[in-house]
Amino acid sequence: MTILEFILNNKEYLEDLITRSTYHSNGIEGSTLTYAETYAILYNDNSFKIQGREPREIYEAINHKKALEIVFENLKKCKDFDERFIKNLNETINKDIKDSEGYRKVQVFINGTEYIPPEAKQIPNLMNYFIYNYNNDEQDVFSKIAKYHIEFERIHPFEDGNGRTGRLLLNYELIKNNVSPIVISKDDRVQYFEFLNNQDITALAEFFEKLSKKEKERMQKFGYSEK
Repeated sequence: MTILEFILNNKEYLEDLITRSTYHSNGIEGSTLTYAETYAILYNDNSFKIQGREPREIYEAINHKKALEIVFENLKKCKDFDERFIKNLNETINKDIKDSEGYRKVQVFINGTEYIPPEAKQIPNLMNYFIYNYNNDEQDVFSKIAKYHIEFERIHPFEDGNGRTGRLLLNYELIKNNVSPIVISKDDRVQYFEFLNNQDITALAEFFEKLSKKEKERMQKFGYSEK
């Protein structure tokens, strides 16, 4: 059984992965939803009452789940890794929050770093190169996702949701290669951002590999077996 088959056919693990991915990825970006609140929003748990939360945080949770489902659907149907896929992910993440289509048309800045992303007019060409190189790179999967995750976040092709989009692309490539997905904990936010800011491909690759091994152990508790 492949990793993708296990994820899609094990309801308990699927809900677990989607909830954790959504909770932590949004938490990295500042969401204050608790894990229980995130699960209740995603899976209509009416026994848990949610009060005093911003509508944006609720949309962020719902949208992230939908975007992750697009990743699974893309993998299931063996669709291309292309502009349409990446833009679709970002538009889904930003739906009802910042309804934008395509690449950004304005200059953006990244909080917590001196680095300034490229001008908007450069984005189409940069992303064309990014996608071409990505699709023709056959290096070790962890080195590959580390390299292109750093590059994607430095291009910062969208007005909002670059981090969440980039983290979804990580799991696209891992699952495509039949490798266990990863969940970057919001508790590891500082370390994760340091790897990005320092463009430390080696350290980031090792970080991702460790998270993937940890996720594989978790999957086994849900019944996953490589046999």
